[in-house]
Amino acid sequence: MPEIRERGAASAEGEVAGFLSGLRASPEGDLFEAGRRVVAARAPGRLDVMGGIADYSGSLVLQWPIREATLAAVQSAGGPGLTIVSRAIDEGHPARRLEIDGPTTRELLDGGYEAARRWLSRDPEAHWASYVVGVLAVLHRERGLTLGVDRGLRVLVESKVPEGKGVSSSAALEVAVMQAAAGLLGESIEGTEVARLCQMAENFVVGAPCGIMDQMASAVAKAGSLLALLCQPAEVKGYVDLPPAIGFWGIDSGIRHAVTGSDYTSVRTGAFMGYRMIAEAAGLQASATSEPGVVAIDDPRWSGFVANLTPAEFDREFASKLPATLAGAEFLGRFGGTTDRVTRVDPSRTYAVLKPTAHPIGEHARVRRFAELLSAHADEAALREMGELMFGSHASYSSCGLGSDGTDLLVEMVREAGPARGLYGAKITGGGSGGTVAILGRADAGPAVADIARRYAAETGRTPYLFEGTSPGACHFGTRSTEG
Repeated sequence: MPEIRERGAASAEGEVAGFLSGLRASPEGDLFEAGRRVVAARAPGRLDVMGGIADYSGSLVLQWPIREATLAAVQSAGGPGLTIVSRAIDEGHPARRLEIDGPTTRELLDGGYEAARRWLSRDPEAHWASYVVGVLAVLHRERGLTLGVDRGLRVLVESKVPEGKGVSSSAALEVAVMQAAAGLLGESIEGTEVARLCQMAENFVVGAPCGIMDQMASAVAKAGSLLALLCQPAEVKGYVDLPPAIGFWGIDSGIRHAVTGSDYTSVRTGAFMGYRMIAEAAGLQASATSEPGVVAIDDPRWSGFVANLTPAEFDREFASKLPATLAGAEFLGRFGGTTDRVTRVDPSRTYAVLKPTAHPIGEHARVRRFAELLSAHADEAALREMGELMFGSHASYSSCGLGSDGTDLLVEMVREAGPARGLYGAKITGGGSGGTVAILGRADAGPAVADIARRYAAETGRTPYLFEGTSPGACHFGTRSTEG
């Protein structure tokens, strides 16, 4: 679909050019010093078409880079310290500014991830800056690239990726800042490494147990194509060009999180508990590690990823061996821990195990079939099957406790409209429990999607955000600079 790809790239180019040219005239114009180089980068959000939370279990995922992106501009300063400014988006998202002096900056970068996380979590009003500081801390510790200590750093971010809608606003922020910071230092970091480092920032400094899918999509996706990513841990399998007759949209449900649903972290933990129990049942050897609650498993059968089980193999050999729920204390007493370095089993909690473990196994199979159908230039029968795969993914999320009334309503509206209106499938995206629903339809189904958004608003009183369009990942776009 070259025309879409070209439009997305051209739009991104103009967006960054306008961002740079307007720096001095903006309300934040005093942030940057005239005559000193400014480097800017741009990273898009993503629409999770298939795969979602199965990324941390090794599934194949299919991700669509959206039009909305985060822009970051950086400039070195004479004295040490950090100044981070987030530009106002609207009345609900005012401008934010955080200044960190030189000695504190050194402590944050040299003191380790946990120390930085503790410092940034002291003030909830400063939490937004943890994504930026986390990126700088990871560059310092993992790559030896230091900014803000011997010479200071000024950072301006402007995000057009809506927050809390499940389209990876945090990953877009991290990737944009890392690209800009590396560009300022004259360093080139390969796309997969950018994603890995940004995931570390979110896991260990921000404290969010995300997989690598979001950062990979923001970094290496191509406009007009689905990124096919095998999360074992981050292997780009290719780019699936979208046939001209097919389109993807996203409708935000207006729900940031469903209070009654299971939280993402407990579902992730339950999946890793299930893998540990499957490995035990299969006779695989487990050993303790230096990290409390973390074990290592010698796994030549599934390479450490529960998604590598086939659904038939799981149903035949292991499903009956997993409990629906299990107390954390009992699990730790029997199995010692999981292979997940990001989460820990809480002995005081009870976790769902069977459904969170079954989900990535079924999802991996669904995603592979979806990619096969799309790559074969999908006809009407294939579109209908792809739609059913999306509906199946949505139902599986709900079985894990990650659904919501709003997303369920949107999916049902798409199902009711059906092929007669050019719509074939829909599913909840990302971490679930609200957020955005991805929709598959014919390329001319935009009016039907807009109609569903209007009906949803009328029935719920929520004003949905409609995602359409595409743009390039940060590493394909590169950086742009000005003398300020």
